[in-house]
Amino acid sequence: MAKRHLTILHSNDLHGDFLPKDVDGVMTGGISRLSGYIKNARAQAKGDNVLYALAGDMFRGSIIDTEYQGLSTIDLVNVLDPDIATVGNHEVDYGLAHLLFLERCATFPIINANLFITMNNTRLFEPYRTIKMGGLNILFIGILTDEVLASTRQEKIIGAFVDIEEAAREVGIICDNYRTRHTDLTILLTHIGLEKDRELAQLLDPDFGVDLIIGGHTHTFMEEPEVVNGIPIVQAGCGTGVIGRLELTVGSLLSSSGITDLQWTLEPINEQTAPNDPVMDDLIATYQGETDAKYKRVITRWARTLTHPSRIQETEMGNLYADLMQEDSSFDVMLFGSGSIRKQELGPIIEVQDMLENTPFDDAIHMLKVTGAQFRRMVTFLMRDEAWEGHTEFYQFSKGMRIVWRKSTHTLEEFSLNGAPITDDQEILIALQTYHFKNFTEFFGVPYEEVAANMKPRIVAVSQNNIVEEYFSTHQGLDAHVEGRITILD
Repeated sequence: MAKRHLTILHSNDLHGDFLPKDVDGVMTGGISRLSGYIKNARAQAKGDNVLYALAGDMFRGSIIDTEYQGLSTIDLVNVLDPDIATVGNHEVDYGLAHLLFLERCATFPIINANLFITMNNTRLFEPYRTIKMGGLNILFIGILTDEVLASTRQEKIIGAFVDIEEAAREVGIICDNYRTRHTDLTILLTHIGLEKDRELAQLLDPDFGVDLIIGGHTHTFMEEPEVVNGIPIVQAGCGTGVIGRLELTVGSLLSSSGITDLQWTLEPINEQTAPNDPVMDDLIATYQGETDAKYKRVITRWARTLTHPSRIQETEMGNLYADLMQEDSSFDVMLFGSGSIRKQELGPIIEVQDMLENTPFDDAIHMLKVTGAQFRRMVTFLMRDEAWEGHTEFYQFSKGMRIVWRKSTHTLEEFSLNGAPITDDQEILIALQTYHFKNFTEFFGVPYEEVAANMKPRIVAVSQNNIVEEYFSTHQGLDAHVEGRITILD
């Protein structure tokens, strides 16, 4: 086969990042400019050799997405016209049945090899798709993060390969059965995070013939591809402000890699690099007009802009949300999921849509009783080494908590509440959002049954955003600071 050239554009974790933002005086991102960039690349290509792939998590992050439960997002992404997409963990946020409805509304193929009905092992999605592009046959296989099970824990008929070794075997099964002498490239389109991509690549038999992994989930902004076991891995950060661009030269058939040359860049999407797409502009304006009429009203004014720069540390917004949940409550400590706060900064003027976009997962609040010993085990588990790689759940603690953790010795050097050390026999009422309550054993390393034996857990609020909205509307000038509630020492 003569050498052929292929351009692969790829995005991941769009998370409803539909509108442009002013970044240092330059209008950056927005789905219209992303669409304009893709259309320009396709128009400028010599022949039919530009492919666009989405590596999961189209949904959540925007009131436009939430208001229409993802249907607006599918409508917008249809205009982007990806050649292939895979399922991300947030694609199931509106329920698996609703996701299957949305998949029917998509004009682009959505693949996933390891989400299935447990009773008969029937896959929910097409596991792979061969795309003909630029004279090449490209086999795409979709792999999903195991975190999907955390969102669908109550849907017992749904399962997934949560073990990375099983996922690797599934890739092998598909390659053995559907990769033929006519297959020029085999690409994994994953949503499992960079660390899991590394593990998966290491486990893949070179004879499977996997040439490339295009990933998502960890929002990793890479400077260059990472090669593991001879397989390049790429990921394009998150949102619409960047797009990954692979320039490939493809040569030999059925070698350990058909790629003879690979160049990858993370391209900025802004007013200097991409035009608006007028079709997308019209569509986004329709949805924005509807949501603005309903949600564009000021609900409160904070004292200043508050930040949430990282999920694995105490933050200003984290303290604010944990405190307002705990204030005048029937429990002692609120553990507010760091990942449920979606913006890195917010304020000082807060509109209703800002509030809803910042905490889009409107969970109930559950109260449990733990002993001091159980609470210590929970926090020790939270602070395990994997936490600092961003692969585990992390929490913001309400006022009064003081945790000092030394990473080198894996010890809690201080563990106190309201200025007093927490004793093993002390009884403490804690509160969690539904997502974390349903996955208590997995997220805290203490069996749920053990804690439930202390007191029957109960729901103390059916909607966290009811609490947030009422608190915001009745409190002006709110402020919060990092106070040393969580201190991490080397």
